[in-house]
Amino acid sequence: MFTITKKNKNTTIPVSIRFNEELHAKIKEFTDKHDVSFNSLVLQCCEYALDNYAENE
Repeated sequence: MFTITKKNKNTTIPVSIRFNEELHAKIKEFTDKHDVSFNSLVLQCCEYALDNYAENE
């Protein structure tokens, strides 16, 4: 199950990511509601997706 932590990891590599307006608005609304940074949520979602990816065999 995906849970959000408020711990800030040492993020030192700047990367640009492009979002469509709808997804950006959903993420921004979520981060505002849960008092977590946009960057932190995106990183945690990426880590969760990679850790829980099940390859089709």
